[in-house]
Amino acid sequence: MRAVFTVIHRWFGLAIAAFIFLTGITGAVISWDHELDAWLNPQLSQARSTGPAKSGLELARLVEARDPRVFVTYVPLAAAPGESLSVFVAPRIDPATGQVYRPGYSQVFLDPASGDELGRRLWGQAWPVTRETLVSFLYKLHYSLHIPEMWGTDRWGLWFLGGIAIIWTIDCFIGFYLTLPARRGKRSSRAPQVERQLAKGWWARWRPAWLIKTTGSAYRITFDIHRAFGLWTWILLFTLAFTGFSLAFYREVFLPAMSVVSQLTPTPFEQRVRRSRNDPVEPRVTREQVVALAAAEGARRGWAAPVGAIAYAPRYGIYGPRFFAPGEEHGAAGVGPARLYYDGATGALVGDRVPWSGTAADIFVQAQFPLHSGRILGLPGRILISVMGLVAAALSVTGVVIWYRKRAARLRRQGAAPFAAGQNRAMQAAE
Repeated sequence: MRAVFTVIHRWFGLAIAAFIFLTGITGAVISWDHELDAWLNPQLSQARSTGPAKSGLELARLVEARDPRVFVTYVPLAAAPGESLSVFVAPRIDPATGQVYRPGYSQVFLDPASGDELGRRLWGQAWPVTRETLVSFLYKLHYSLHIPEMWGTDRWGLWFLGGIAIIWTIDCFIGFYLTLPARRGKRSSRAPQVERQLAKGWWARWRPAWLIKTTGSAYRITFDIHRAFGLWTWILLFTLAFTGFSLAFYREVFLPAMSVVSQLTPTPFEQRVRRSRNDPVEPRVTREQVVALAAAEGARRGWAAPVGAIAYAPRYGIYGPRFFAPGEEHGAAGVGPARLYYDGATGALVGDRVPWSGTAADIFVQAQFPLHSGRILGLPGRILISVMGLVAAALSVTGVVIWYRKRAARLRRQGAAPFAAGQNRAMQAAE
């Protein structure tokens, strides 16, 4: 059985090594996406003028007036002090073609005081990669590999990496099993040093797997790094693998499975059919009206935080006002702020999402992204996830090196055997 699992571990590892390396490195970087983006692009992230700030709703109207091809889908109601205000936009339908416009950008940066436009960019742009798009390029690469929309869906990259995560999750258990000491068997023809090793206690035999022997050969050190890093960080590696799977197959697998275990409260998005990109739902209720409704509802519920931003999902026809103070949109241990959901056609309240509340299944589902990103532990968690990204990349590299060295040694032995046999035949003929 151990030999079978060794083969499975080898080929699972080789199949996913490149992708784990890529997602590990990009994950280590995007743990700091906001900070890196602001550092790389101060011309976009910093306000240029002083004075009373305009409301986000007023700035959203300015964006739409400047380019009638787009409408704002996300706008904070106020910017953090000294920062620009960033809004996201989606294209409207071109009446001449019946298809969406292609404005070439999805994000606009505005000076809060003057309303001047500081810049535009297409978030997650695949090519060309510039300083302005680098961080979002890496972010999208991390979860979708930039695989484009095909056959009516843009989730191919997400599903592919979700499949990698499933293999990785299974391989975590196989790799752990292979570090355990071999069971004692018949004595028969085992070497004396093997017999002495097996005679030791169970922990004494397993303990070397947790250590890196720095005085050994380069191959031995590589093997020890691969095994010891995997053991010391096993819980975190499994968490990353499992949450990667759950986030990728959220609708297809995770929600149905969780519904069997516990009652899961559906959001309005699960209760509606996603519309085509070229068939968005035009809202008949304005952002201003929804913000007023949400502020009144938040006060009725006793929520202290104000309405901090409002989003609109055109493919579902749902508004999502969110409650947070400026600069605190990642609050509640990474789950994000409380939010309400309103129907874009009628203005009716159709749902809510309150951090860390609901059934056991609701809370477990909410925890997936905070666990995967490390935000559940705040700043220390983000640091830990960055380190784990590098560990995952190191395990991929060392695994491939171990396989290559073993393969090269095996080929040398196979090549030496016919040569030795030929020499023997030549000597026998000479005699």
